[in-house]
Formats: sequence, C-alpha cells, structure tokens
Amino acid sequence: MRLDLADLRLFLAIVDAGSITQGAARASLALASASERLRNIEDDAGVRLLERRHRGVVATEAGEALAHHARLILRQRELMQGELMDFASGARGTIRIHANTAALTAFLPRKLAPWMATRPHLNVDIRERTSNEIVKAVAAGLVEAGITSDQVDAAGLQLHPVATDHLVLITASGHPLAQRRVVPFAEIVREPFVGLAPGSALQDHIEEHARRAGHSLALRIRMNTFGGLCEMVSHGVGVAVIPDSIALSHRRRHPYQRIALADGWAHRRLCLCLRDWTSLSAPVRDLLTHLAGDAGVPPLP
Repeated sequence: MRLDLADLRLFLAIVDAGSITQGAARASLALASASERLRNIEDDAGVRLLERRHRGVVATEAGEALAHHARLILRQRELMQGELMDFASGARGTIRIHANTAALTAFLPRKLAPWMATRPHLNVDIRERTSNEIVKAVAAGLVEAGITSDQVDAAGLQLHPVATDHLVLITASGHPLAQRRVVPFAEIVREPFVGLAPGSALQDHIEEHARRAGHSLALRIRMNTFGGLCEMVSHGVGVAVIPDSIALSHRRRHPYQRIALADGWAHRRLCLCLRDWTSLSAPVRDLLTHLAGDAGVPPLP
C-alpha cells in the first residue's frame, strides 16, 4: 500500500465523522478531492473500507482494521516528533563534559544533583582530566565545555569562575609541620606522601609541580578515594595535598591539620571552560548557566 499520512488523516476524519462530507471538511479538503482520495485508498487496499448508508458511512471490518493502524501510526509519529523536539530543545540526550578532580569530587555532585533531578531524560557523561587536558579537548572541539583551574593556560578560550579550589597540605596532628599556618611546596617535596591512584588528574598535577621543583614525590601508598587518603594521613603514614573543600569534609572522621600552601598555583578557582557561548548546544548552555548561577560572577551570555 502507498498510503501517506494525509490519506490516513482523511480516512480517520471520515470514519470519526460518519460522513464523507464532514470528514472532508475536518481534513480541510473539498468534497470532490476527498472522494477521489478515498477511492484511491480503497483501490490501493484492494478491499472495500466503507459501507455507504442513507445517513452516512460506517467502516467495514477491513476499514476498522485500517483505522486502528492509522491511529497507531499517527500517534507514533507524534511521539517521534515530541522526542526529536526534546533533543532539539535540550530536554533529552547526553551531555559530555570534562572536569578536573576537585570539580568532579567536591563541586559537581551537589550542583548536578538538583539539576538532573528535574531533567529525567538528560544524561551526563563526565570524564576526569587534568586542567591542561581539558583545555586541549575544548580547543579541539572534542567536548563542548569543561571545568578547570584558573591556573591553566587557556589562550583562545573563555574561563568563567564558579568556585574556589585552593589546595592545602594535610598532616597528622603530631607532624612537625602541623603548627605551621603556611608552607611552600618546595619545603615538603621530600616528605613521605600519601597519593591518589595512578590516573588521578589531581595527583598528576601535584607530581608535575614536584618535578618542576626538581624532585619526585616519595609516595608510600596510593589510595583510590579521598576518604582512604585522609585516614592514612591522620595516622601519620604521610602528608598529602588535596583541595581544601575535600579536606574540610573529611576532617571530622579523620583528625588532621590543614596548612595553606604558599605557592600561587595552589590558590585556584574552578572555571567553566568553553570556546564560544553561541556555539554551545541548548542542554550544555542550560547546565553551564546553572553551574554559574550562584557563583557571584557576571551571568553567562
């Protein structure tokens, strides 16, 4: 059969109205045009679909079958259009962004949860990367946006601060450095360290600064979680450098001392990183606007 959507709508209009004349009017067709299309529909089906009576028409058994399938097809088309419109408007789909360790661990969970809860058809794929890797990925168009440190070289890209992300040294309460308020990183690179598992963007960042200072960190153990790392430090296994927000969140369960780092690279802000606001997809614009909402910075375009 070669029926199109207009044929199906006309046939349903006639069946529902019980009249070819009224069905044609509902379908916004002239009676002659509707009658000709109806003949073509029946010829194409090879079976009589309507029974003509004195006061109108009623569907035959074959006509009822066609009407049933026509309603299913038109309803499915409406659902398809609705889903495609959701994708176009940003109400459905998958957002892919990159984030550094601090953003992924301390900032995004509390910000993403309420936003995603009101958008049940949107998924978010977040990959942990160093700030340098994020800048390269955004610049190359591999992702639309990321969350980085403001210490990164982001030439040609836009950075919008959304939160502070100072790195601090944590030590056991009895450690010789525990009473210091501020310490340069160069002073602690020879200390036994507790680190994060290989592949952690934050750990890679800290070890890179150690190499720049001419040393390799003496890592006694690597932990998969910040909770495990903080517990090791609290027992005097070694020292560690972590975001202050994370240090504060674990301090009640694992007593240790927080000491500020004197180095400029440790005094960071988390920033949204993007190329051009107008080139972003609708859902990414919506997400970034939400993330910047209460950051105390000018609103995004």
